[in-house]
This record gives sequence, C-alpha cells and structure tokens, in this order.
Amino acid sequence: MSSKPLILGVAGGSGSGKTTVVSNIIENIGEENVLLLQHDSYYRDLSHLPLEERKKQNFDHPSSLETELMIRHLDALSEGYQIDLPVYDFVEHTRSDETVRTTPKKIILVDGILIFAEPNLRDRMDILIFVDTDDDVRLLRRLKRDISERGRDLDGVLNQYEKYVRPMHLEFVEPRKRYSDIIIPRGGENLIALEMVTALIKGKLAETVESTDQP
Repeated sequence: MSSKPLILGVAGGSGSGKTTVVSNIIENIGEENVLLLQHDSYYRDLSHLPLEERKKQNFDHPSSLETELMIRHLDALSEGYQIDLPVYDFVEHTRSDETVRTTPKKIILVDGILIFAEPNLRDRMDILIFVDTDDDVRLLRRLKRDISERGRDLDGVLNQYEKYVRPMHLEFVEPRKRYSDIIIPRGGENLIALEMVTALIKGKLAETVESTDQP
C-alpha cells in the first residue's frame, strides 16, 4: 500500500446498533476498501478453566480482552503487513488454534464496546464514532443476540446484564463517549447521520489519494 490506511473506531454500548452502522459503512465505501477488525476477536482464551467457570467471567471488563495484541496487529496493518487474526468461540469461551490471515486495506474499521476505554488503542484512530442508543433498546437487542447466536438462556443473559454489562457500561463505555468525534443517536436508524459519516470517509479517502498523487 502506498499510504497508511485510515483507521476508524466505532464504539457504543452492547446492542447499540454498532453492527448496523459498521455494515452501512462497508456497503457504502466498498468491501474491497474496508478491513473490519473486531475487538471481540481478541477475547482472552479461557480454555484453562472449566466451562462453568468460564461462563462466570466478566466479559465486559477491559481486562477480558487482549487489547495489547490488537494494538500490535493494528500497527502492523498500518505499516502494510499481514496479520493472523484470532478466532474466538463465544459458546465455549475459548480461542481457536486456527487464525485468519488478514491483509490491510485503505480503511481499517475497529469495532468494539470497549475500544475507547483503551488510550493506546484510541490514540491510533483517525475518526472516533460513538453509537448512542437507549438502554432498554440495547437490552432487548442483547437478549435476542445472546440467546440466538451465543447459546445463552434468558436468566443467564439477564443475570449477566445486571451483574456485569450495565455496571461496566456505566464505568467504561458511557464516560468515553466524550472522546468521540461523531455521536450517532438511535444507531442504524439514523440515516442522516450514516450519510454524513459516509460522506466524511469518502472525503478523507479522496484527500489521501490526492496527497499520494502529489509529485
């Protein structure tokens, strides 16, 4: 790559609509131009613990993620190198022995609940976007996702939300909203905000192309 990629961060509470925002950006900018790097891929391996103990861990605290590895990977991608992206099993709470060989693109889109809570990660981002959605909407979305996609039951999801998700949101996610360059209320439903974000990214890409073409 002739120039360093543009690094975007998309944060927000669990169930805020980050996935919709991220999908919209990729669709409008072009999959060939955007590499999605998800913080969730970097959950620490808990295979050394019994499954019942794994389920009791606080997955909403920054320490549950190997952010230092993500930062090293982001630095490597910024320099044009490939990385071996971890693969995480959300049912078993273990990291697979397999990895995904990943190549940098013009835009690196970093997605995660806690990405703004990590100064060394946050400082590497060119544009910081926070997806802001009401708590009750986020809870409903989390219930649907964890039950259908991650093998959890209703009581388990609610207990986890009360014990970990909400307190960690108030401590690590909501206060970091102040670092964002753009706040998108109502998440993926806010079409005007999504159009503005797309226009901004396209403008930044155009600036990069122009600067690269300068003699």
